[in-house]
Amino acid sequence: MKSMNDQGKEVTEFCNKYWLMLDEKEAQAREATTPGEMKWRQWADDWLVHLISPNVYRTPAEALASFDYIVREGKFGALEGAMAKYAGAAAMYLISKRLKSRHHLRDDVREDLYEAADKWVAAVGGDRPFMGGQTPNLADLAVYGVLRVMEGLEAFDDLMRHTHIQPWYLRVEKAIAEALPVH
Repeated sequence: MKSMNDQGKEVTEFCNKYWLMLDEKEAQAREATTPGEMKWRQWADDWLVHLISPNVYRTPAEALASFDYIVREGKFGALEGAMAKYAGAAAMYLISKRLKSRHHLRDDVREDLYEAADKWVAAVGGDRPFMGGQTPNLADLAVYGVLRVMEGLEAFDDLMRHTHIQPWYLRVEKAIAEALPVH
C-alpha cells in the first residue's frame, strides 16, 4: 500500500510484512501461540534499529573507534582505510546528530538505548528464556540482530553493563550457535 508519511513523502508499506510466508489463518494461529511476536518484530524495525547510529557514532571518539573497527575487519588498503576511517567517522558523527533529532531521542542517547533494552527484557519476562518461550522466535532474532551490529563497540559494552539484557542476549547467541551446522 502506498501512503504519505508525516513528512509528506510517499512510502510503500507491506501489510503482511511480518508474516510474508503465512496466509491470514496461519498468521493468526502463529500470533495466538506466540503473542506479541509481530509487535516486537515491528518494534525492532520501527524503534530499536534507529537507536544504533546515534549511539555508535555518539561522540567523535566513538565514531572514530567504530570506523577503526570497520576498517580493521574490512579489506581496505592503508590509504583507502585511512580515508574511510576519518571521512566516514566525520560523516556518520554528523548524520547521527540528525538522526537523533529526527527520532526525537534524548540528549544522552544511551538513555533511550538502555530504556529500550530494559523494555525488551521486561516483555520477555522472567518466566521464559526467550520471547518465543523455550526457543527463540523471530522477534528474538530481530532484536538480537539489531543489537549484534554493535558488538565490539563501546555502545554495546555500555548496553551490557547498564541493562539487564546480557543474559537474554547470551542465551540467543548460544541457541543460534547450537542450531547452526558446524563446518
